[in-house]
Amino acid sequence: MIKNIALGIQAYFGAFSLISKLKLWKYFAIPMLISVFVAIIIGVFAYSLSDNFGAYISKIWTWRWGKETFTTISNIIGGLLIVLIGLILYKHIIMAFSAPFMSPVSEKIEAHLVGTIHPHRTSSFSEQLWRGIRINARNLGMELLLTLPILLLSFIPIIGIASSVLLFLIQAYYAGFGNMDYTLERHFKYNESLIFVNKNKGLAIGNGIIFLLFLLIPIVGVILVLPFSVTAASIRTIEALQLKNK
Repeated sequence: MIKNIALGIQAYFGAFSLISKLKLWKYFAIPMLISVFVAIIIGVFAYSLSDNFGAYISKIWTWRWGKETFTTISNIIGGLLIVLIGLILYKHIIMAFSAPFMSPVSEKIEAHLVGTIHPHRTSSFSEQLWRGIRINARNLGMELLLTLPILLLSFIPIIGIASSVLLFLIQAYYAGFGNMDYTLERHFKYNESLIFVNKNKGLAIGNGIIFLLFLLIPIVGVILVLPFSVTAASIRTIEALQLKNK
């Protein structure tokens, strides 16, 4: 697991040179616009809803003493929850709607790495879009199902630190999952892809860790996150497929 996480991370170091060498930047134009647009929309909603959400949480405290302090804390918690949910929604939305544009990128990378490829499955633009929506809708549901109980545990001292790390790794896993599927959709059916990624959790987590760290970079992060993460995921997924087929 740890070795595969490291491999998932290391793939990013060769991403820029490979994108430039294969002249892939033009394929990322629309996904970059999707990423920026979604980030702006979610950012606006997060900003406008954080106080309202915080006010709703503050109603739990029915006593007068400490009400102002609890309200302040509630606003902070509300803001963090909105940001977390926004981040979860952001990555699944952009990965779902970028699927038809990322699949050709992954195919070109595979052709470069292994020569002429003969995909097990061929799909149209609409089929790639539907698969992207289906995969990411499933992952969104699973991620929220895992995130909410862990989020409650994060308020417990000591356990809170461990739960924060676990939350980050869960987010990373599902981000990497989405990036890997751009390659897997040519090779596997839906259920087969789930099994493959489950067996290669480390690669997904490693890819997703850098994906999330990219988003910490103001403006530039949401523009470059897809080109680098998809390229890195394609490299490692293709290698994993080759190992599987040996």
